[in-house]
Amino acid sequence: MSRTVTVGLDGSPESQAAAEWAAREANLRGLPLKIVNVWEPVPEPMAQAPLLGAETQQHWTERIPREAADGIRLRHPGVDVTVEQPPGRPGEVLSQVAKESELLVLGTRGLSGLGGFMVGSVGLAVVAHAERPVVLVRAGEQAADERMQDPAGTPSASAPYRPVVLGLDIESPDDSVIEFAFEAAVLRATSLRVVHGWNVPPYFAYGMSVDPEFNAHLAKQDAASLAEVLRPWRQKFPSVEVVEVSRSGKPASHLVDASREASLVVVGRRIRRSPIGARIGPIAHAVLHHATAPVAVVPHD
Repeated sequence: MSRTVTVGLDGSPESQAAAEWAAREANLRGLPLKIVNVWEPVPEPMAQAPLLGAETQQHWTERIPREAADGIRLRHPGVDVTVEQPPGRPGEVLSQVAKESELLVLGTRGLSGLGGFMVGSVGLAVVAHAERPVVLVRAGEQAADERMQDPAGTPSASAPYRPVVLGLDIESPDDSVIEFAFEAAVLRATSLRVVHGWNVPPYFAYGMSVDPEFNAHLAKQDAASLAEVLRPWRQKFPSVEVVEVSRSGKPASHLVDASREASLVVVGRRIRRSPIGARIGPIAHAVLHHATAPVAVVPHD
């Protein structure tokens, strides 16, 4: 596997925001950045049309990634930037490209006024089938801003990064997901906020009241389990300040709330070997559509 940060670019504002985020990430990791612009050949009858001739099509398909690469080189002079334009269907090509990358970055579109974001079919398909971490970045300035803001509301290069947030399943924690989150916090020299949501036993949903003392016992028990899972990771990454958050309720809701003050949200996804469908799990799906920070989906067995 070639150690690169790869970004899918199609010229849209969301993919341009993803490219900018990917450039910063490549700089943090000391890795080259690969811009991938998937070229979908126009059907022959359309290619012969006066406004969609071969020369016009080639001009526009080459111009988009070339101008994006030139801009990134100017803004991030320390990053080695290359461009590839493989032909094919974007979802299939990007899933394949992800196998050869340290990290794949894609853009997602905001839904004005609805408090959510549109993860397109290509993005969902890639997240569902990629076997390497995929980061979804929304369009807009806030998505590009991972740093704290000064009193004037403007972040600077010297401002510290916001915390990294990790959604953790303590019933079946996966090392690759946890390690990714800790390393992201180290790269940003920031803290790690680990969020776990728990619920009372199912029979309480059928009219039985919850004794406050029993509820407190469950909360204490869950917090202890969370601390136990994280204990070896605290020892492995002693420089990372870890904040443990154990709350009753839906995990996805807690993660979306935490994303408002995060530089990155990290969630896991079980690898599915079936080529059919695009299931990514209910928590990852909800976080991808509603988190206000970039979301890294880390696949695991």
